[in-house]
Amino acid sequence: MKSSRKQVFYDGLCFQVFKDVYEPAEDTFLIAHNLSRTVRKDDIVLDIGTGCGILAIIAARKAKKVVATDLNPSAVKCARLNAKINGVAHKVEVRRGDLFQSIEKTERFDVIIFNAPYLPTPPNEQRTWIGQSWAGGPNGRQIIDPFILEAPHYLKRKGKILLVQSSLTSISETLEKFRKQGLEARVIAEKKVAFETIMAIQANHLW
Repeated sequence: MKSSRKQVFYDGLCFQVFKDVYEPAEDTFLIAHNLSRTVRKDDIVLDIGTGCGILAIIAARKAKKVVATDLNPSAVKCARLNAKINGVAHKVEVRRGDLFQSIEKTERFDVIIFNAPYLPTPPNEQRTWIGQSWAGGPNGRQIIDPFILEAPHYLKRKGKILLVQSSLTSISETLEKFRKQGLEARVIAEKKVAFETIMAIQANHLW
């Protein structure tokens, strides 16, 4: 009988990936490579759109606490299982919600991570859970733009945001929108894949 899940290995960790949960790919690993120098001991971290929980779990190896959220109920179950498998369940709290829906207005984080749905896609692409994990709407910014507007409100002073997106969805527009929110943003890593370049963007408070 064919298994309904896959296994992914990264840096000594093992992740179960359920059938309707996004499988870690180049965009995931691009941000994963930068977590060790971004997350510090005793940080409180928020991982939006956690999927199988890989970024939350990597962050939890250094952070004091990680809150991981996802709209997909299968992703929530998957992330909880992987936190347990990798021995960080006591540090990772997984909640179901869209963007900041499940975050209290008073919560603040040292690091906010988001491997965003960034591909320009037709409306029907968002009809499935797996489609929602990469579908960014007609211009690819349907999820990124609301995130940029909300994220600074949940960021501690001197906090950082790590966002992954594609060259197909106007990197310059993202940098400018962060600037308008009072954050200084720059591209810290990039990887060329097929028809696009995936970029990791870090945004920091200006004060």
